[in-house]
Amino acid sequence: MPTPKPRAQSRPFCFSVKGQVKILRLALTVTSMTFFIIAQAPEPYIVITGFEVTVTFFSIFLYVVRLDRLVNCIFWPLLDVINSLVTAVFLITVSILALIPESTTYIVLGGVFGLVASLFCIADGALIYRKLLFNPSGPYQKSAVHDKLVV
Repeated sequence: MPTPKPRAQSRPFCFSVKGQVKILRLALTVTSMTFFIIAQAPEPYIVITGFEVTVTFFSIFLYVVRLDRLVNCIFWPLLDVINSLVTAVFLITVSILALIPESTTYIVLGGVFGLVASLFCIADGALIYRKLLFNPSGPYQKSAVHDKLVV
């Protein structure tokens, strides 16, 4: 009787480093948005953080359901890096604008959580970018000089 070959186990997205960073980023952005809502901050603060919460939630949902493997026409890592950098720019802008004027404690807390969330956005983008550099695919795959066959 032949022994079955062990299948390569892939870790679920939620337990990977990338998944943990995305979930923490989502939690921090939700916290920032909640503080902005409680403090009745200006509407752009709430709208921008709400939009970022929605985009991050759907990004996590996409990876949990494995739709990135199903839809091959989009290069998901590059889209994820661009999303992380755009999110970081928006969150840094909103957070600094919330911290500049002397306002309520909740607006300041929302700004602080927004800045921390933007740091995690940058970390998320850096993790994915690092994966792109160390794991190239396609025609841009690098090969070592000693791997070439000399005839």
